Amino acid sequence: MASHPSYKFPWREGNHFEILVDSTAFLPRMLDAIDAGRHTVLLEMYLVKSGIVADRFIHALLTAAERGVRIYLLLDDFGSQKLGPHDRKRLAHRNIQSVYYNPLSSYSTLHNLYRIIWQNTNRGLYRNHRKLLLVDGNIAFVGGTGITDEVDSPHAPGMRWRETMVAIQGPVLGDWQQLFTESWNKLVKQALTLTAVPPATATQGQTGRVTVNEAHHRVGIQRSLIKHVKKARQRIWFATAYFIPTWSIRRRLKRAASNGVDVRLLLPGPVTDHPGVRHASHRYYGRLLKSGIRIYEYTPRFFHAKTVLCDNWVTIGSCNYDRWNLQWNLEANQEIDDPAMAASVTAMFMDDFTHSVEVTSREWEQRSWHLRALEWFWRRMEVLSMKIRQRRRR
Repeated sequence: MASHPSYKFPWREGNHFEILVDSTAFLPRMLDAIDAGRHTVLLEMYLVKSGIVADRFIHALLTAAERGVRIYLLLDDFGSQKLGPHDRKRLAHRNIQSVYYNPLSSYSTLHNLYRIIWQNTNRGLYRNHRKLLLVDGNIAFVGGTGITDEVDSPHAPGMRWRETMVAIQGPVLGDWQQLFTESWNKLVKQALTLTAVPPATATQGQTGRVTVNEAHHRVGIQRSLIKHVKKARQRIWFATAYFIPTWSIRRRLKRAASNGVDVRLLLPGPVTDHPGVRHASHRYYGRLLKSGIRIYEYTPRFFHAKTVLCDNWVTIGSCNYDRWNLQWNLEANQEIDDPAMAASVTAMFMDDFTHSVEVTSREWEQRSWHLRALEWFWRRMEVLSMKIRQRRRR
C-alpha cells in the first residue's frame, strides 16, 4: 500500500529501541558512541551553548576527528547563537564541517521584530529544531536534548532538565541518515554522500517509523498523532514542554476523554525556561479538565521531554506539538509500535506522575486573580504571535 504523502518514511521492522531518561543516562552513551566512531559522526542540534557540556562534546568530536572520523555538524543558527567564538574556532578542524541553518543577520530581538513587522519578512522564523546524533550508520540518539549546561547542570545537578532520549539501532537509521543528508545538501554546494545503512535481514525486533515536519510542506508528525489519538481505546498520555496545541489536537483529545479513554497531560510546573508560554497554556486548562482530561504539572525540575503514548504506540523526538513548532520548524520524531516499549514508557510516565501535582477542576476554578491576569496577558501575546505567523512576504 502506498504511504500517505504526509509520511516521508514507511514503517520498518527489525529495530532495537531503548529509552534513556535524563542526561545521566543519555549523555555518557552519546559521548561513548562518538568515542567509538570510526567513519562518520552526524550531529544535528538546535540548542547549543558554550559550557561544560559543550566542552565534553567538542573534546570528543576533536578526538574523533584526529583519528580520521569525518564529522558533520548541522546546527541551527539561532539556537546556537551562544556557542562562543572560541568554541567555533576549536571546531575548525580539517575533518569537521559545520553548517548553520538559516543564518540570521542579527540576534537582536528588536532588529528581528523590525524585519518581521515593518519589512514584512518572516524568513528568520524558520528554524531547525531537530535533535540527532548518528554514528557510523550503526547507532543514533533522538529526543529533545540540547548541548547546554541546563540539561546536565554541573553547578546544580538537582535542577538538570527532565529530558528523554531514545537510542536506536536497525534499519530506521537509514531514514535518519537520509533526513540529515537531505537537510545538509540544501545548505552546501558539494553534496554529502554516505554509505547506505544496510536493510533489515530479519523481522525480529521492534517496528518503527521516522516522522517529520517540514514547514508548510510535510506535516507527518501532527497527522500521525491525530490518527493514533483517534484510534486509542485505553490511554493517551501526552508529555510536552510547551503546551499551545492546535485546535484539532485539542478537539481530538477532548473527544477521546469523553469516550472513556484515559487522557493525561504531563506539563511543566513552575520551574520552566519560558514562564510566559506556561501562562499562555493555562487558558486551555478549564475546558480540558471539564472534558475529563487529567493534567499533571511536573514540579521538581524543568520538564523538557516530548513523548506521547497512545495504547502501544509511542512517539519521541523534537516536536512539542505547539502551533509555532508545527508551522515554522523542521521537526523529527521516532515512532515505535511495540508492547514492550509501551510498557517501558508507561513506567516512565508513572514515575513522572509521582513527581507531579495533579490540577483539579475545583482548584483551577479557585485560582488567584494574579494567575488569571498573567493568563490574560500572555494570551494577548499569543494572539500577537499568531498575527506575526500569518504575515507573508509580499
